[in-house]
Amino acid sequence: MGEPVNPGYTEHHAKWHRRRIPIFWWLGNAAYTKFIVRELTSLAVGYAALVLVFQVWSLERGPESYAHFVSWLQLRPVVTLHVVVLGALVYHSVTWLNLAPRALVLRLAGRRLPGAVVLLLHYGAWLVASAAVLWLLLAA
Repeated sequence: MGEPVNPGYTEHHAKWHRRRIPIFWWLGNAAYTKFIVRELTSLAVGYAALVLVFQVWSLERGPESYAHFVSWLQLRPVVTLHVVVLGALVYHSVTWLNLAPRALVLRLAGRRLPGAVVLLLHYGAWLVASAAVLWLLLAA
């Protein structure tokens, strides 16, 4: 009949050795730990977005629904959770802004702006936006 197409083929292979890696391998390196913690803070971002959606939804349903939502927000465990979420959001924002000089190349008159300038511009924009939101909240 002819030669087999792949004479070296065997149906069963010896099991290859794979080194077991523990689930918390990233705790052994500070850079990896910071990266994983930053990625986990995206859960806080999602939670904050959901709280905002539910706030708008309760506003849409009327004053009684919104009053119930506000009373839920004032519960001690919810306030404690939101303090933790605020810390996670600040960490997420700071680490995100610190990535800006690596991800964004700004040129002025044909020359690349230094990373420190890009970083300061981003922090300045964050400060201005935060001040505007604070002003709007205090003015209301």
